[in-house]
Amino acid sequence: MFHENKIVIPGGAGLVGQNLVAHLKREGYKNLVVLDKHKKNLEILKQFHPDIITECVDLAESGPWEQHFASADVVVMLQAQIGDLSPEPFVRNNITSTQVILGVIKKYNVPYTVHISSSVVKSVAKDHYTTSKTEQERIVLESGINCIVLRPTLMFGWFDRKHLGWLKRFMEKVPVFPIPGNGKYMRQPLYAGDFSSIIVSCIEKRISGKIFNISGLERVDYIDIIREIKKAIATKALIVKIPYSLFYLLLKAWALIDKEPPFTADQLKALVAHDEFEEIDWPAIFQVKRTPFREAIDKTFNDPEYGKVVLEF
Repeated sequence: MFHENKIVIPGGAGLVGQNLVAHLKREGYKNLVVLDKHKKNLEILKQFHPDIITECVDLAESGPWEQHFASADVVVMLQAQIGDLSPEPFVRNNITSTQVILGVIKKYNVPYTVHISSSVVKSVAKDHYTTSKTEQERIVLESGINCIVLRPTLMFGWFDRKHLGWLKRFMEKVPVFPIPGNGKYMRQPLYAGDFSSIIVSCIEKRISGKIFNISGLERVDYIDIIREIKKAIATKALIVKIPYSLFYLLLKAWALIDKEPPFTADQLKALVAHDEFEEIDWPAIFQVKRTPFREAIDKTFNDPEYGKVVLEF
């Protein structure tokens, strides 16, 4: 089935965007425009999908790229700054870019928007990512546009350059894999493939005026996530628990020599913050099939087409 709807995806060269484009193409959507400022990741996207339109732009600045919205039927807002040591990138890429895009959506009267927020807006942790994503969601909700807001928890899947993807690559390089404390930190990981299916469902059903907390429906301790990754990639790395305080100091030291560390001390605090997010029956609400965690881990790292692809930070 071919869908004529034009879909514009700001920030679509990251984890969710790469997965979403693959799912949209599978469902017959061809008229896709991806806008992102990460040139290398856009090239990776274009390599797999040469028929879609991509443009390397800074969404925090107005420009000719806005013309792509002129005939758009749907906008899926994915642009986000996830990690950095200073607040400025979070403000620019989570707040300023959103203000610019909202202005463009209104200018061209785009009828429907899917805004990807985050579960961190309900988190007990407080860091640059949490505060900027909270402000971003507020701006969207107060803009008056016709939209749905989705708040996913920690995501993993194809093209995961951070989170579980980084953990997997680190595990492949070292003989010993360190775990902070006892590793019993409950997570609700969400498979990006399932989340992409939810977004596609939103586009097709045009659900609007609602906020949905999209959590992984299997509660898994951090140490068990690591064990599943180890099993999936068949590595011999030894999993070793080390004191939390030592782990924290090591991350602080790492940040002194790496301006963009893949895992920060703030993220460690978030890991142990004991967040517990609402679980809803999203398979029934959006009429999508949930992928079991173990199966999703295997698909993430062993898929013959996408399993070995790594995005840049």
